[in-house]
Amino acid sequence: MAYKRTDRVNTLIRQELQQLLQREVKDPRVGFATVTDVETTPDLRHSKVFVSVLGTDDEADTTIAALHAARSFLRHELAARISMRRVPELEFTRDRTLDRAMRIEQLLREAKSREPQ
Repeated sequence: MAYKRTDRVNTLIRQELQQLLQREVKDPRVGFATVTDVETTPDLRHSKVFVSVLGTDDEADTTIAALHAARSFLRHELAARISMRRVPELEFTRDRTLDRAMRIEQLLREAKSREPQ
């Protein structure tokens, strides 16, 4: 199956945003954040950016709020780095995949410890 344009755009936006978060964003509210995935609509006007945040729920909420505040800066920087006619609007969402995986691992450990030896 051929690579869709949205897949290429998603990968490019994820890579560039990760670099921007590491090097350009100076907001102390943006803690240890990692861009895990990007989903762009087929018309390339909107992108949902999934961010994994290391820390407590309050720190994660603060980081997402800071990213929302920095949306226009990030979009402007993306426009300078990638050649697209229109850079998508960015919406940041917390990625809870790691939280779910850790919870499942904890449940499996608990179940294993209850097994009769």
